[in-house]
Amino acid sequence: MPSRLAPRPCLAVLATVAIGAFTGGPLAAQIDYRNLDEGRPVETEDAYPVERHAFELVIPYEYENERGPARTHLVAPELAYGVADNTMLGLVLPFAALDGGVGAETEWGFGGPRLFALYNFNTEGPALPAVALRADASLPIGNLAGNEARGALTGIATRSWGRTRTHLNAAVGIGADEEGAASEAVHAIPAWRASLGVDRTFLRQSLLLITELSLREATGDADADISVAAGARLQLTPTLVIAAGIERRLTSRAGADIALSFGLTHAFAIAGLMPAPAR
Repeated sequence: MPSRLAPRPCLAVLATVAIGAFTGGPLAAQIDYRNLDEGRPVETEDAYPVERHAFELVIPYEYENERGPARTHLVAPELAYGVADNTMLGLVLPFAALDGGVGAETEWGFGGPRLFALYNFNTEGPALPAVALRADASLPIGNLAGNEARGALTGIATRSWGRTRTHLNAAVGIGADEEGAASEAVHAIPAWRASLGVDRTFLRQSLLLITELSLREATGDADADISVAAGARLQLTPTLVIAAGIERRLTSRAGADIALSFGLTHAFAIAGLMPAPAR
């Protein structure tokens, strides 16, 4: 059975830095609407981390409509920090409500904290795309978490042609991926996944539109699932971005038939964590 330990230390960390989001200084001249995060608005992300010494706080909501009566409502606040040049660390805290349909009791719970790190090896050049490596670790803490700790490694490549960019993501899960454990977990790491995304920016409107084709296998014993998705990111202020997306499954296997996502992203800095100016 999944652990039911309370996620108080994780909540304390997120709450402390969230306060800094409103007391810290803003980051000027951001173009954060171009920064694709995992699931914001589609699964594909780009190869670039947040800026050094910058924080990025994401408040997302996801809705999944299964083929049967089941419905999933997921809120997974995410905090990322540019700990060094080309490197960011992050924490995700997924909370979910599982609605089994008419006559079924709704289950509420915590899906287990996920830690991640992303390192960007290079920016784009004349011949090479931008390349990054992301590592994730999901812990079995919470009544809606998996039975075992799991990890993932994701390779990311981004290539630009003017205002159009192409992104390729390829991930492999690490650790136990039993069928039963995966079925109980929310925000679970799949056995593997791959996605191709193409986005287009509209600079005067600070708007990005993206389409995606993705493949994933939930567990080592499952069949591959194919889906398409589309989304948009709109910059409301220099530090605030709104994102929305929709995903449609093309196969008849396990997974959501329709998934909707909505989120707000706020970029900020905390003065006490900024390096002192050189004298």
